[in-house]
Amino acid sequence: MPPTDKSSAKTKLLDAALTVIRSQGYAATTVDELCAAAGVTKGAFFHHFKSKEHLGVAAADYWSETTGGFFDEAPYNQLPDPLDRVLAYIDFRKALLEGPLPEITCLVGTMVQETYDSSPAIRDACERCMSVHCAKVEADIAEAIETYGIETPWTADSLALYTQAVVQGALILAKAHNDTRVARDSFDHLRRYVELLFNRRPQKEIVQ
Repeated sequence: MPPTDKSSAKTKLLDAALTVIRSQGYAATTVDELCAAAGVTKGAFFHHFKSKEHLGVAAADYWSETTGGFFDEAPYNQLPDPLDRVLAYIDFRKALLEGPLPEITCLVGTMVQETYDSSPAIRDACERCMSVHCAKVEADIAEAIETYGIETPWTADSLALYTQAVVQGALILAKAHNDTRVARDSFDHLRRYVELLFNRRPQKEIVQ
C-alpha cells in the first residue's frame, strides 16, 4: 500500500480557502472556485465538507491553528519584560504589513464581517479564533500591570480586546485606502497609547 499523502484534499481545500476568501471575501467565493484553487474535484469537496458554511467553520479553526503557531514562535515572546512583549507584539503586527493586501488580511476578520448574522456557526468559529489569540495578549498585559504596579480603571481583557479592534480596523482601512500606510499609522498610535497607559515615555521615533 502506498504511503498516505499528507497533502490531503481536505488540507488543500483549507489552504485554498485561506487564500481565496482573503482575496475576494466569503460571499463571493464559490465551491467551484475553491475546488479549482485546491486542484480537487467537487466530489472531494463534499466528501470532506457538507457545505460551504461547513468549510468556513473549518477554515476559521484551521486559521487559528496555523496563525497560533506562527505567533507562538515569534521572537517577542522571549522578552523578559511583559510590557516589552506587548509593545513588541504591536511592532510585530506592523511588520506583517508587507506584501499584497490579500496576503496580510485576517481570514476571520474578513469572514465575520460578512457572516455575523447570516451564519452563527461561522461567527462563533471566528470569535473562538479571536478569543484564543486575544487571551495570549491579555496574559502579557495582566503581567505588565502587576510588574509595573499600576492601578487602572480598565482591565487587561479590555485592553487586549482594544488591541484587536485596532488591528482589525487598521486592516479594513488599508483595504478601503488600498494602501497599508494608514494601517501602519494606526499601529504606531496604538503603541504610543499603550506606552502612555503604563507611564512609559513613548519612543521618539518609530521606524516606518
